[in-house]
Amino acid sequence: MLKPSHNKLTPIAGLTRFARGQSWQHQIRYSSANVNTAIPASKQKFIPTSGTYPAGFLVGAAHAGVKASNTSFPDVALICSETPCSAAAVFTTNKFQAAPVQVSKEIIKKSAGKGIRAVVINSGCANAVTGKLGLEDAKSMGAKVDECNGVSSDDAGSTIVMSTGVIGQRLPIQKILNAIPKAHSSLGSEHNAWLATARAICTTDTFPKLLSQSFTLPSSPTRTYHLAGMTKGAGMIHPNMATLLGILCTDVPIEPTALQSLLTHAVTRSFNSISIDGDTSTNDTLAILANGAAGGEPITSTSTSSADYAAMRDILTSFAQSLSQLVVRDGEGATKFVTVRVRNSPSHEDAKTIASTIARSPLVKTALYGKDANWGRILCAIGYAPGVAQGTVVPERTSVSFKPVDGSAVLKLLVNGEPETVDEERASAILQSEDLEIVVDLGGGEKGEKGMGGEEGVYWFCDFSHEYVTINGDYRT
Repeated sequence: MLKPSHNKLTPIAGLTRFARGQSWQHQIRYSSANVNTAIPASKQKFIPTSGTYPAGFLVGAAHAGVKASNTSFPDVALICSETPCSAAAVFTTNKFQAAPVQVSKEIIKKSAGKGIRAVVINSGCANAVTGKLGLEDAKSMGAKVDECNGVSSDDAGSTIVMSTGVIGQRLPIQKILNAIPKAHSSLGSEHNAWLATARAICTTDTFPKLLSQSFTLPSSPTRTYHLAGMTKGAGMIHPNMATLLGILCTDVPIEPTALQSLLTHAVTRSFNSISIDGDTSTNDTLAILANGAAGGEPITSTSTSSADYAAMRDILTSFAQSLSQLVVRDGEGATKFVTVRVRNSPSHEDAKTIASTIARSPLVKTALYGKDANWGRILCAIGYAPGVAQGTVVPERTSVSFKPVDGSAVLKLLVNGEPETVDEERASAILQSEDLEIVVDLGGGEKGEKGMGGEEGVYWFCDFSHEYVTINGDYRT
C-alpha cells in the first residue's frame, strides 16, 4: 500500500525573490521573463524552498536574449536524463500548431516513446506560424541538445522541443543555439537549479511554478520514488490537449504505452480542467519523462487491476492537479482562485462541459472580480452549455451555492430551481476571500429521475480584472 507520509507534495512556503527592492502596488507583466522584477508578495507562498527530485535528471538554464529587451535573464531551459527515458506527451488541439509542437509530436511518434534524453525550451518567442523555416529552427534546437548529450543524431532525435512567447515571429535561432551549450554546462540536480530552470520558461508569469514529491508503490513498499514538475502559463489558457508548457520527470520505471495512458488520464483531470481566458494556444505541450533510475518492477500494464498502475495513476493525477492549479493562481490580473464543482450529472463529460462553460463566462468572471453574488450569470452559463445530453439540465432540479473555504456553512443561492433569499452581506464577505468554490447540483443523484447518475466534473479558473485587459492590450509592446 502507499505510505501517506511519502505521498505529500513538498511544502510550498517561504520567501524567494529573483530581484529585490521593488514595491509591488499591482502585478506587472512582461511578454518574456524580466530579471528586474520581484515576485509579488502574494505569490511568494507558492514558491518551494526545497524539493525532492528524481534520480538521474539534471536541469539548467542560460541567457540567449530571445527578446532584445532581455539583456541578462535566462530564457533557455534544459532538462536532461543521464540515461534514455520512456516519454509521453499531450499537445494542443489548435489547428495552427507551432513548429516545436509538430517536431515533438514526430519525435514521440518515430521513437515510439523510447530513448528520449532531454527537453529544451525557449521563452520569448513561440516559433508559431513560422512556416518551413520555423520547423528547421525547432529541429536544430533538438539536434544541438543531442550533440551536447553525445547522442548521434538520427531521423527521430532524442530531444523534445518547446517554445513560448509571441506568435508569428521567427526565433533568433543562432542566439538560442549558442545558449544551449551554456545551459548544458550549468546542469545540476539541486533545488536551486530546478527553480532557475522553472523561471527560465516563464513569460507573463509572475512566479516560477515548480513542485516535487516522493512516494512508494505497492510492489516496492521500501523503495522511494520521486516526481517533479514545472509548468508555465498565465494567459491564453484553456488547454485542450494557453500558452501553456509543462514537463514532468520521474525515476519510476514505466513503459511508454503505460506512461501515455497515465499522462492522458491525469491531464484530463488537471491541465484540461483549468481556464484563465478560454483561449487554447498554438503551443500547449505537456510531456513526461520516466528514466527508471530508482529501480524496481517496471509498470507495463494499462489496467487498474495492476496495483502499481492504479497507484501511479492516482499519484500523477493529484500531482498534475496541484501543478495546474498554480497556473490559475497566476492568471493574468487574477484576484481569485475559483473551483467550480458540478455534481449529480448523468456523465462525467457533461458535468465537465458545464463546469468549463461557467469557468469561461466573462460575465461570471467579472462578477466574481466585483465581489457581486450575481448567481444568475452562473445559471445562464449552465443553461447554454453546449452539447450536453437531453435531460442533463432540468431547471426544477438544479441547485447552486457558494462554498466558503473556511469550512463555514454553504450559502445557498438556488435550490431545486427556486431562488433563495440571499444574505448579501454574507455573500459579499465570502467573495472577499481569494479562494472560492461554486457548487452546482444537477439533482441527478439517488433522488433524481430514473437513469440519472451521480457523476462529477471539476474546473479551476480565475476572475477577469481591469489588469487582464491592460496586460493583453500591450502584450507586444
